[in-house]
Amino acid sequence: MSTSTQPQPADQAHLGHVVFISAAAAMGGFLFGYDSAVINGAVTGIQKHFGVGNGETAFVVAIALLGSAAGAVVAGRLADQFGRVRTMLLASVLFAISGVGSMFPPSIQVLAVWRVVGGVAIGIASVIAPTYIAEVAPTAYRGRLASFQQLAIVLGITVSQLANYALNQAAGGDSTNHLGGVQAWQWMLGVETIPALVYGGMALAIPESPRFLIANRKDDQARKVLREVEGEGVDLDARVAEIRAVLNTSHRPRLKELLGGRFGLLPIVWVGIGASVFQQFVGINVIFYYSSFLWQSVGINESNSLLISLSTSIVNVVGTVVAIALVDRIGRKPLALAGSAGMALALGTAAWAFSFRQGTGDTATLDDTYATVALVAAHVFVFCFAFSWGVVVWVLLGEMFPNKIRALALSVAASAQWIANWAITVSFPDLADWNLSATYVIYAVSALLSIPFVAFCIKETKGKALEEMG
Repeated sequence: MSTSTQPQPADQAHLGHVVFISAAAAMGGFLFGYDSAVINGAVTGIQKHFGVGNGETAFVVAIALLGSAAGAVVAGRLADQFGRVRTMLLASVLFAISGVGSMFPPSIQVLAVWRVVGGVAIGIASVIAPTYIAEVAPTAYRGRLASFQQLAIVLGITVSQLANYALNQAAGGDSTNHLGGVQAWQWMLGVETIPALVYGGMALAIPESPRFLIANRKDDQARKVLREVEGEGVDLDARVAEIRAVLNTSHRPRLKELLGGRFGLLPIVWVGIGASVFQQFVGINVIFYYSSFLWQSVGINESNSLLISLSTSIVNVVGTVVAIALVDRIGRKPLALAGSAGMALALGTAAWAFSFRQGTGDTATLDDTYATVALVAAHVFVFCFAFSWGVVVWVLLGEMFPNKIRALALSVAASAQWIANWAITVSFPDLADWNLSATYVIYAVSALLSIPFVAFCIKETKGKALEEMG
């Protein structure tokens, strides 16, 4: 056996097992995507059923994101104290409870409460999946396996839009019409209970992270997991010793350990926060949370707007597959830079097209030519995001931090992402009413600013072992 402590690529006999483990963990990402995007199809039905306007609707859509921020904050602590797998099980239970509660809300306020519960589950899943996958994946495949998280997210988004469209069509094109005695928008919110239960079942079938096991003096179990994921050709004693040596130089991180440097936090933590914020400030979730509302605001009917939402979700999946194929071949930074440039161009084009919108509110229209340009630009934007920032940020957050602060630093960065997401989500309806074109100019500027951020602040992590991060 090799005496090298460097992780070796898993042999083919073990790679399939690693893929299953990573896919099971990424099921949380599927629910993350489903839960966060399913509200897109339900927005119109919620407004009609409860008789509320854009302000109240934006509150209900965005409130889940504050729950996500809270979930992301506690996820690192939960993962370090109780283990990665048990934390996944908690998230699955919260997803299921939220799905049932959101399906039968007696008031808009109660719906908001259940949205918060689902948001907490999203926040936990957003942290635990990349942490777990990074800790079990062999270095040679870590980028592609970590990309499963984003692939699962976009598949969740796509399935939610497909379900929304199918339920809307079954209800005659109106989400307030009844199906089996329950309105279509209620079914949209409740269906996620099914994948939530699947997530819980898959979590029970995967092993605990070897790094968590070693930290808790369960070396024999850790060796078994390392053998399963890294193969027989690895010196297991050396790998355990290497991981323990890193862990022994650290202890369970506290928030104060992220402090330091000129601006309060460690520079690497600021980089993680910056990447998270830029990922949201380009306005990607406007497409996935509000695309039905967006296209209806330029004169497209509810049914067709849901069909457009489905098509952008499919483009999102295609772009994510491209990213998975490239992230370990050409690296994280080149993908992010290419995506930033493409997003800036697409968002600027969409802003130009939206500048020709006539009227406001329900009476707004957009000439067919400019509507076509806006639709193409929106799809190009989604593709550019998907092959770059959609995957790269989650890969980076799972691997860029030193071992001793990884879970906690990832929690802080993910929390910043959810707060930025909330800011974009809660502000969009009012901004769109004010000036839809100017709103997209703001997103385009954010995409432009992300280029120097990547060039000067992001360090390439391709091919590096987690123990090398510092």
